[in-house]
Amino acid sequence: MREAKTRLSRLVHEAARGEPFVIAKAGKPLVKVVPLDTPTPAEARRIGFLAGEIEVPDDFDTMGDDEILARFSARD
Repeated sequence: MREAKTRLSRLVHEAARGEPFVIAKAGKPLVKVVPLDTPTPAEARRIGFLAGEIEVPDDFDTMGDDEILARFSARD
């Protein structure tokens, strides 16, 4: 248990990467620390204003390019 107290941050980091560890006291195993399962995309919940209410078009990054080009290319 003493080693777990002094190295807890590192042990938790390793457990999160898939390397579980056991904490024992006086040689007797007490607990096993394992990483939590990450939620699947279907389980993940979107939060925020209008989350899931609007869709961004596939051409969002190029919308209006022709109009912008025409305005900046116009000769007076």
